[in-house]
Amino acid sequence: MNRLDRLSAILIQLQSKKIVKSQEIAERFDISLRTVYRDIQSLEEAGVPIIGEAGVGYSMMEGYRLPPVMFTKEEATAFIMAEKILEKYIDPYNASLFRSALYKIKAVLRTDEKDFLSGIDEKIAVLNFAKRNNDDRDPVSLHNILTAINEKKVLSITYNSIYSNEISNRCIEPVGIYLQNTNWYLIAWCRLRNDYRNFKVDRIGKQQITSESFHTKHLSLAAFLQQTSSAQQLNTVVLRISKTISKYIVTEKYYHGFVSEEILGEEIEMTFLTASLEGIARWYLMFGDKATIIQPAGLKERVRSLLNDISAQLK
Repeated sequence: MNRLDRLSAILIQLQSKKIVKSQEIAERFDISLRTVYRDIQSLEEAGVPIIGEAGVGYSMMEGYRLPPVMFTKEEATAFIMAEKILEKYIDPYNASLFRSALYKIKAVLRTDEKDFLSGIDEKIAVLNFAKRNNDDRDPVSLHNILTAINEKKVLSITYNSIYSNEISNRCIEPVGIYLQNTNWYLIAWCRLRNDYRNFKVDRIGKQQITSESFHTKHLSLAAFLQQTSSAQQLNTVVLRISKTISKYIVTEKYYHGFVSEEILGEEIEMTFLTASLEGIARWYLMFGDKATIIQPAGLKERVRSLLNDISAQLK
C-alpha cells in the first residue's frame, strides 16, 4: 500500500470509533510507531482536526466527517459474501439491518460495479447444515441481547435447559455472545444459579430487557472464554484415516477439535484436541472400517464398549 492510500485509510479508521491507539494503526498497516506519528502529523498539516493524547490515542474533533466513502468492487464483493453468511447465523432483525446497510453501500458504487455485484450475488450460496429450532424464539433475540449488554440492563428470559429439558424463568446480567459450530451462545451472570452460565441462544424463548441496570464488574468475554478453555480437560486424539473417505469428513472434523493432518501414503493422520472422548468415539463409528485409532488407549476402549453394545442390540 502506498503512503497516500495509507493516509486515506488511517483517516477512515480514525472515524471508526471514539479513540484509536497508535499501536492499532501500526498493527493494521504493519508499520512502526514512528511512521504512525509521521502519518498523523501529515494529516494534521493537511487540516484534519485530530486530537491526540499521549498514552491514550487519537480521536477526531466532534462533527468532522469525510464525504461519502467509495468502495472498491472487491470490498463490495466481500460485503455480499458476509451477507450470505450472516443471514444464516444471525436473527432476522439484524439480518435486515445488514441488508439495509448493504443497499447504502451499493448506492455509492459505479454502474459497472453494480452490474458486477448483481451478477455475482446469485452465484454465492451458504448452506445451513444445522436445522434451527425457531418455534419460540424472539425474531430480534440477538439485537435485544446486544442492547442489554451495551446498556448494562438485566435481561429477563425463559430458558429450555439442554440437560433437564425444563423451561425456567431467569433474570441474567449479560456479558457477551460468541458463535461456535454454527450456534450462538450467551455468557451471563445468572441470578437464579448465582453464577456465570453459558446459554445457548436458540434455547432462549421469551426475553425482555428490564428497566433495572446492573453495576457489577463482570469478567470480560475474552477472559471468560479463556478461563473456560483452560478449565476444560482436552484430550489429544490421533486417527489414521483412508484417503478414500477423508473427503466425506471435510466439514465434520472441525466440530471435533481438528488441529492438523499429515499425509502418509494412502492414509491421512489427523490430530484432534477434544474435551469429549465420548463424542469423538461415536463419530468414529461412522467410518471406523476405514480408520485406525493411534491414540489414546481410552478411546479404543470406549469404541470397543460401544461395538459390544451394538452387537448385543443386533442379536
